[in-house]
Amino acid sequence: MTRKVDAVDDFHGTKVHDPYRWLEDADATEVRAWTEGQNARTRAWLDRTKAPRLRARIRQMLEIGFCAAPAIRTTKSGARRYFHARREGGQNQPLLYVRDGVGGEDRVLMDPSSLSTDGTTALDWWFPSWDGALLAWGKSEGGSEESTLYLRGVETGEDLAVAIPHTQHASLAWLRDGTGFYYSRYPAPGEVPDGDEKYFCKLFLHRLGQDPKDDTYVFGDGREKTDIPSVYLSPDGRWLVARVHMGWDRSELFVRDAAAGASAPWMPVPFATARHALFEPIPRSDRLYVLTNDGAPRYRLTAIEWGAIADVFARPPGREGAIESRTILAEGADVLEDVAIVGDTIFAAYLHDASTRIDRFTKDGAPDGSVGLPALGSASITGAWDGDEAFVNYTSFVTPFEVSRVDLATGAVAPWDRVRGSHVGDVCVSLLYATSKDGTKVPMFVVHAPGALAKKDNPVLLYGYGGFNVNQTPAFSARALLTVERGGIWVAAVLRGGGELGENWHRAGMRENKQNVFDDFIACAEELVRRGVTRPDRLCVMGGSNGGLLVAAAVTQRPDLFAAGLSLVPLTDMLRYHRFRIGKLWIPEYGCADVAADFPFLHAYSPYHHVKDGTAYPAMLFATAESDSRVDPMHARKMAARMQEAQADAARPILLRVESKAGHGQGKPVSKLVDELADEAIFAFQAIGIQLN
Repeated sequence: MTRKVDAVDDFHGTKVHDPYRWLEDADATEVRAWTEGQNARTRAWLDRTKAPRLRARIRQMLEIGFCAAPAIRTTKSGARRYFHARREGGQNQPLLYVRDGVGGEDRVLMDPSSLSTDGTTALDWWFPSWDGALLAWGKSEGGSEESTLYLRGVETGEDLAVAIPHTQHASLAWLRDGTGFYYSRYPAPGEVPDGDEKYFCKLFLHRLGQDPKDDTYVFGDGREKTDIPSVYLSPDGRWLVARVHMGWDRSELFVRDAAAGASAPWMPVPFATARHALFEPIPRSDRLYVLTNDGAPRYRLTAIEWGAIADVFARPPGREGAIESRTILAEGADVLEDVAIVGDTIFAAYLHDASTRIDRFTKDGAPDGSVGLPALGSASITGAWDGDEAFVNYTSFVTPFEVSRVDLATGAVAPWDRVRGSHVGDVCVSLLYATSKDGTKVPMFVVHAPGALAKKDNPVLLYGYGGFNVNQTPAFSARALLTVERGGIWVAAVLRGGGELGENWHRAGMRENKQNVFDDFIACAEELVRRGVTRPDRLCVMGGSNGGLLVAAAVTQRPDLFAAGLSLVPLTDMLRYHRFRIGKLWIPEYGCADVAADFPFLHAYSPYHHVKDGTAYPAMLFATAESDSRVDPMHARKMAARMQEAQADAARPILLRVESKAGHGQGKPVSKLVDELADEAIFAFQAIGIQLN
């Protein structure tokens, strides 16, 4: 048993006990010793089972790899240069390649594995200059995502003598002549009060050869500390656009005439400010396109000519007047997930039942055909702003990543890049529906072997996320295929809180509506049991981050419905989450218990506060990581301690796995992923009766 303390908070007149408050301090000697003891207990439990063939198969699946569509630049000589990432075989991290000419030879521009001996240094992000001569890139250590910005010469492969820290999740836009770039940066420790350096993101201008300490401030003063600006520049170099992230259901746009100099004013785009909607800018030299859900929950594409914006800038202050945009692609029956504008062609990626289709349009919105995809899956499009070709990145539950090239003149589609790996086997994907508590139909993708759905009482892993407008669409998954290969069924639930069915679907699963997400997940489990696909003692639930919260809430609300749960890098204490790491950024999505109106709905589901003594809970594995810069590991520590205290079924362990030199999951090397997936599989498969070897 873990030591308890008498910590009690008063939330708006309600007394709330927090017996494991002391586990929040990761640096305390006692907490470190407790964590080591928990890891040792977990390790002993997992290592009872030797599964060499399972581990070998996991490595084999992860070695299938990954590839992505290229970013395309035009060199000063007029040639096309292609930058693209790919990982295959035993490589720990994706490598960044550069290719001159569409059919040229790839050469390695960046190999993150060479940056550290243990493979835990990550290439977080990268941005080539307009002429492809320089690359801005971000590096972080141990999964922390705490990036430092570097510059690399593309021809030489050597880095310049510049390093700009505090550039995590950076947005960056190169000047047209390559002499510098606009970028986003967070404050240095001590630069802002109250240790809030994880907030107050702002935009700056860096000139090559300049000390970063002298970089010019561009945008962000006077805004809420949780606002996050990103930067875009029109291809002609004239128009600078700032998009401000204000939560996962709201953003604003501002524009500046960069040709007018550093003192030029910022102008709010009237139709894209002070509105509770999302606005995604796509600046081109002739007009500003905006993808928005304003008045269109399934999104539409609008545009405004830069000339109209220039006219407004020319008017006297106070007499600017309105700017009217026009609709290029109207809202349709399916969700307009993304748009790529290549030359005079608009590619629109739509979600139909959470799977992608891609249509083509002229620049003014006239239909111009479609791009065929192999099967039910997920796809995206890239291309140069002035290009005559586009690239489709495609994956599905059974198809590893592959990239195809589309010739815009002929419409011909040809393979461009794909990963090579082991045979996946015969796998089917079905779409089923559950009915949630309030009558809402909830889709779920069911990945299974032929004939499995006709059998009864299959072992099932049910996965979910349901939040932050994040779309859960079909994608290649070693976890899913490993489950199916060994006689199980993998189910991915499409829950409210995501954006798969539009903004109304998202808002129905956020803040005071968050319980809908848990109801949806429980309904999917109940439907699988009702159909006879599985039964509770053969059902394991799984999710990470916001999905880890989902799993923790589901097992505390319906412990009778599941045999086991995998709660990965989870949130579990929803009354104090905003006090740790970057938790304040999530207040628009979850609410805040310090606000009297928000406390009741957060307290009603907060998993840590709803563990009941003497309850027979499912077996649980809580997994977290020391360097997680997003979700504090205190959530997993406190929840594991509380459930260990309350568990009435000694045959179902409550385990905690805390990984070192790892973070929220981004940049994790294959060597660590093999260990992680093997532990998850051993735990889950044993609980629901899936063959290990």
